[in-house]
Amino acid sequence: MFRIVFGLFALIFPLSLWAAAPYVNPDKDAEYFGDPQQLLFLQGKAKVAAFRNMETLFPTRKIEAGDETSPLPVASRDFSNFTYPLNGQQRTLDDFVDSGEIVGLLIMKKGKVLLERYEAGNNKNTLWTSYSISKSVTSMLLGAAIKDGYIQSVDEKISDYLPRLKGTAYDQATIKNVLQMSSGTQWNEDYADPSSDVNNTPGDVVNLIQFLGTKKRIAPAGERFSYNTGETNLVGAVLRAAIGNNLASYLTDKIWIPYGMESDAAWVLEAPNKGEFSGWGLNTTLRDSARLGLFALGNGKLRDGSMVLPDSWMKDSTTPSKGFDGYGYLWWLFGDGVYAALGIFGQSIFTDTNSETIIVSQSAWNTAVGEDYQENRQAFMQAMLQMLNEETDGL
Repeated sequence: MFRIVFGLFALIFPLSLWAAAPYVNPDKDAEYFGDPQQLLFLQGKAKVAAFRNMETLFPTRKIEAGDETSPLPVASRDFSNFTYPLNGQQRTLDDFVDSGEIVGLLIMKKGKVLLERYEAGNNKNTLWTSYSISKSVTSMLLGAAIKDGYIQSVDEKISDYLPRLKGTAYDQATIKNVLQMSSGTQWNEDYADPSSDVNNTPGDVVNLIQFLGTKKRIAPAGERFSYNTGETNLVGAVLRAAIGNNLASYLTDKIWIPYGMESDAAWVLEAPNKGEFSGWGLNTTLRDSARLGLFALGNGKLRDGSMVLPDSWMKDSTTPSKGFDGYGYLWWLFGDGVYAALGIFGQSIFTDTNSETIIVSQSAWNTAVGEDYQENRQAFMQAMLQMLNEETDGL
């Protein structure tokens, strides 16, 4: 049911050392703030403090919640007997929380919360950074823009909306190519290398477009998968150009308020009063991340039955791409109806369309990515989803 694809998520770190997420008293977070420009390299308490205080460390734009909240009914489940196999041993849910440095874990099935757990001083009101989960949200916003008529289709060229890219390698890339990480341009996403493209991407859109415009073509557009956070920010630039608004406001109007999110969220900006980083930087509560999973699972349907996304958008978004069958429109695919929004340092929203299960994790891995961490999460998710898919509990 659950194909292993973690090895394709840029295995660039040595094997990780497992340790529980360090406890930090949220009232004392400021004592641990490190250099925000070294965000990817913070460790221990400095990382935990930063990840839940992004709106303090960086300029952000608010995503406003409305007056009505979509309920999350609780059907608490005892998972004390749950185990999953890893490296010849049986591990428990507590082992997963400790070894995955989990600060928030929520498991729900058929719209009911089976487990909601917080660590390291977090609680239901904590905003935690989602990193590349933001990409999957941006993908849904682009679908909304197509539904609203701002964008005709994913087959339009990126350069139709960003004319500065005409005459560059991106002139042949469509919106679909970029959504599928298959533009065919050169890119280095090595988070551990200070000289890599991902660590030297200009923050503002104008310079970003100029930077990306210098990249060489290494494959025909649509043919080769290459994970690229920089060009994901082009999707945000296309969105802003098409809708004539910022992403946070569009997210507020299209999803956050009408779907009934519980808390305000925050999205990191390129600079004060500038555009959002659509490839990362969305900060949400654990519960609202679960609601994002429910929104995707429901194919973009609001509580009143109206559709925010085109009818086939989530189906198209979770259809394997030509360049890599483990990736769709900024969603990771695991086969048999399982897909996920994933972010570095362990952020994830896993969805199993068969059992209508959503598992959200917020975490503070010691490294941005790492084979041990990902293998541990993959084993846990596979076993948990399989158990919930097979049981008949009347939910």
